[in-house]
Amino acid sequence: MGQLQKKFESYRLPQHFMELGVYPYFREITGKQGTEVEMGGHKVLMFGSNAYTGLTGDPRIIESAKAALDKYGSGCAGSRFLNGTLDIHVKLEKDLAEFVHKDEALCFSTGFSVNAGVIAMVGGREDYIICDDRDHASIVDGRRLSFAHQLKYKHNDMEDLERILQKLPYEAIKLIVVDGVFSMEGDLAKLPEIVELKKKYNCSIMVDEAHGIGVFGKQGRGVCDYFGLSDEVDLIMGTFSKSLASIGGFIAGDWDTINFLRHSCRTYIFSASNTPAATAAAQTALNILKSEPERLEKLWDVTHYALKRFKDEGFEIGDTESPIIPLYIRDAEKTFLITALAYERGVFINPVVPPACAPQDTLVRYALMATHTKEQVDRSVEILKGIFVEQGIIKA
Repeated sequence: MGQLQKKFESYRLPQHFMELGVYPYFREITGKQGTEVEMGGHKVLMFGSNAYTGLTGDPRIIESAKAALDKYGSGCAGSRFLNGTLDIHVKLEKDLAEFVHKDEALCFSTGFSVNAGVIAMVGGREDYIICDDRDHASIVDGRRLSFAHQLKYKHNDMEDLERILQKLPYEAIKLIVVDGVFSMEGDLAKLPEIVELKKKYNCSIMVDEAHGIGVFGKQGRGVCDYFGLSDEVDLIMGTFSKSLASIGGFIAGDWDTINFLRHSCRTYIFSASNTPAATAAAQTALNILKSEPERLEKLWDVTHYALKRFKDEGFEIGDTESPIIPLYIRDAEKTFLITALAYERGVFINPVVPPACAPQDTLVRYALMATHTKEQVDRSVEILKGIFVEQGIIKA
């Protein structure tokens, strides 16, 4: 056995939960993502997806992906920098830039590579990157790759953010990077307050709209649009893997910054470009989002209904303002147990344990789609309440 194997031979935490019969990961789905899916030989209500718009199985998107596959083939066999740029990549970038009120946009193969690459590139050795301590892992990895000074403030604590900014050189580049919607807790960044601090301390702002696009703002343009602050945000990032029913991501900003990133960002110029099918699917989803405002109305109708149901039944759901509803358990082993019991009784939800949250904040994450019905919400709430009562988390 080599040294590398010796290092990991004692890692048996997953096996511990397997032995307990509550291991929740890598379950196989045997059909399309939807509000109900076939999994493990039985149907479950899907409340563990990020497909907020409910478009992953839309026949228009599937047909557009098939057409792109026929026209362009299965892949580009190269990076955007060289032989991998298609006309549909350029069209999608132009439409995304317009959608989020920016000059230009760049499309990447994954959302993770947007944050990992862009944040690493925009900050130099004399610059500063300041993050919320609950920012997504891709933001964390991006700042780790950067040569800039790295700082973080307590979650949504504007006093703590200002305390940090007060100590930094006024003329230095200071980039505040924040999730628009925090992916586990469902609460929003305090963007109006962050913008005020930007102006006061001469900062720049980057907002990750992964969970905001397709959910907030006019036609689902995101949290920046929702607050009317798109012009005040320097860089807007988004993904295709959630509301846009595909895979990939983008960064949008002013012409000069995007010009620099187009020719310098390592995760962009050294990665193969997004597949034709994925690009076409994202384009069609974006078109649907802009043309069907009733889809967002349905999402918010069922979201408000679910939020009220959980509150009325006594669940602790924190400060969520979105279709992401955290159901707090505050015990890691019970979090896995409750996830397993819910799955057995027909509800798929996601366990959230460290490092995705603090040890005292473990929860199960319940997320809604525009295609969920109130009857499905009722059924899931009844099942989950029974389990939470059994486990002593809430009262009957």
